[in-house]
Amino acid sequence: MFADLAFLLYLGHLIADYPLQTDHQAGHKALPGLAGWRANLSHAATHVLACGLLLALGAAVLGWRLPLLPATAALLWIGGTHAVIDRRWPVRWWMTHTGQSAWADSGGAAHVDQTAHIAALVVAALFLSA
Repeated sequence: MFADLAFLLYLGHLIADYPLQTDHQAGHKALPGLAGWRANLSHAATHVLACGLLLALGAAVLGWRLPLLPATAALLWIGGTHAVIDRRWPVRWWMTHTGQSAWADSGGAAHVDQTAHIAALVVAALFLSA
């Protein structure tokens, strides 16, 4: 069940991060203040919705019994971690403190960002499959 959950959550992540993310969200989600948080949280909500729909689909098609409370907790984890990671400072902090500043400046931050998101999805899938 873990592999199925992880795959569906990753697919939900890809759908929310690429075809469903608006230009406004992408350009404003890391800005300071209310406007930045509004764009950020609307993008994170898209992740919760996409992953939630895919979890429901997986439960219906594959016959899973996903209790509502753990599924809700996993979706809140996904939305919350996504929102924090997308503020960009956590990735910048990590790369600065691990000797990756030059790589961050030449495009590496996007890879570290996606790795952090996938790690959060794996935690959610492990939690749901336990």
